[in-house]
Amino acid sequence: MSIDIECLVIGAGVVGLAIARELASAGTEVLVLEAEEGIGMGTSSRNSEVIHAGLYYPRGSLKARLCVEGKKQLYTYCDARHIPYKRLGKLLVATSDSQVPYLEKIAAQGKANGVDDLQWLSAEQTRKLEPELDCVAAVLSPSTGIVDSHAYMLALQGDAENAGAQVILRTPMLNASIDTDGAFTCQFGGVEAMTLRCRKLINASGLHAPTLARNIKGLDPIHIPGEYYCKGSYFTLNRRAPFSHLIYPMPNSAGLGVHLTLDMGGQAKFGPDTEWIESENYLVNPAQVTAFDQAIRSWWPGLPEHALEPGYAGIRPKIVPASSAAGDFVIAGPGDHGIPGLVNLFGIESPGLTAALAIATVTAQALTAH
Repeated sequence: MSIDIECLVIGAGVVGLAIARELASAGTEVLVLEAEEGIGMGTSSRNSEVIHAGLYYPRGSLKARLCVEGKKQLYTYCDARHIPYKRLGKLLVATSDSQVPYLEKIAAQGKANGVDDLQWLSAEQTRKLEPELDCVAAVLSPSTGIVDSHAYMLALQGDAENAGAQVILRTPMLNASIDTDGAFTCQFGGVEAMTLRCRKLINASGLHAPTLARNIKGLDPIHIPGEYYCKGSYFTLNRRAPFSHLIYPMPNSAGLGVHLTLDMGGQAKFGPDTEWIESENYLVNPAQVTAFDQAIRSWWPGLPEHALEPGYAGIRPKIVPASSAAGDFVIAGPGDHGIPGLVNLFGIESPGLTAALAIATVTAQALTAH
């Protein structure tokens, strides 16, 4: 049987597009298939749009390494492609003396990960930067920033297409099988069902990556992690925020806490919180405003009354349950599961946006590993 395309990338989020760009630029024939009607409509567009420095993640983990590498690559890429971004800097704050050891631990973790520009600030030094901020100490991360994520994804798509790749929307992958010649026969739904054969198959479908992997006949289930949804809602500020930096409290077990970020237009948003759910659901419950108000006032006591409005929600593609420690990125290639030409990407949550270019490089390397 003939081969229709050398490589299929499933998922046109920021990671799938970065992988398509990486492979196409190296001369690989690439087709990107996306279930939604536009690029990046899942996790890639439902986050804080923060360029993370790499503070929180265990030393030696993929999250730590690829965040630090990806951050440098992303700033360079934004400059080269004129993608809007701002290197605002982040203040990670301790709001009580009991939190100071945890703040010190995070700062040490960041330094161990190669983030060498962190600055320890006293309460007085912090107030000089942000008079409205109430804390006992803070760590300034100057290399943390924000990016226009949609402009970023459009640039990745443009680069990939200029190198010969194609992106097809509204085409969900249903299943795949491994043929006797080692190729993959993939079935797709959508307006018109179709079948495609390829030599290389990249599962970058984000939230649904484990489900899709379970529909690849011949892949041992032992190589497929669990699938858990951790929803995060955001509330927006209905006025101008009195802050010029991103403000982060101490993180919790599932996320980075209800923090303040600013978009490219200066609009302030707070979130995400953490809510473990059973199925995909992006509704923001207005009743959550009370919990958000309380969390924000722990570091911004001057938050005006009735200043918060429901914004949007995203879902973290977790591969471990709520009771477990946070999982690492999983980029599983032939060297892991023994199937030539197949790479599955699991648990690509934050800092996936920051790390996308570095993730793409590792994915390309994984394709050839044995």
